[in-house]
Amino acid sequence: MERLLENTMYAARWLLAPIYFGLSLGLLALALKFFQEIFHILPHVFDKSEADLILVLLSLIDMALVGGLLVMVMISGYENFVSQLDIEEGKEKLDWLGKMDSGSLKMKVAASIVAISSIHLLRMFMDAQKIDNDKLLWYVIIHMTFVVSAFAMGYLERITKH
Repeated sequence: MERLLENTMYAARWLLAPIYFGLSLGLLALALKFFQEIFHILPHVFDKSEADLILVLLSLIDMALVGGLLVMVMISGYENFVSQLDIEEGKEKLDWLGKMDSGSLKMKVAASIVAISSIHLLRMFMDAQKIDNDKLLWYVIIHMTFVVSAFAMGYLERITKH
């Protein structure tokens, strides 16, 4: 009975595989939105002010960071929790593949969230004249919460490694 329960729990990890595949569909949706923004801005690039163009570019950078985050979570999560990826010899292999455990994945996710939050905050500051001071303060507080959380996670990770 115990062996059956253990084997069932171990096999249940495969329930994560469709979730990681779903993240790839999310990546596709993000790519479509990215190119929609590119095609939307290109005809109007000379009509936009420098500040407005920078805001759009920051949005594109934000999408690229989220896309990278999706790839990291999708691939390393699959490899850590479901099954190792069998990449054929001679094919391009990501440098970090097989080296990222769940702790380092959490740190990369936290760092990505801080970077994404930083870009959002920068966008808010570039458009600060249109935003209430109270709202800006909340953006800064939320961003600092992400920064402190990432720092605390890194510190705890460092303590547990030693």
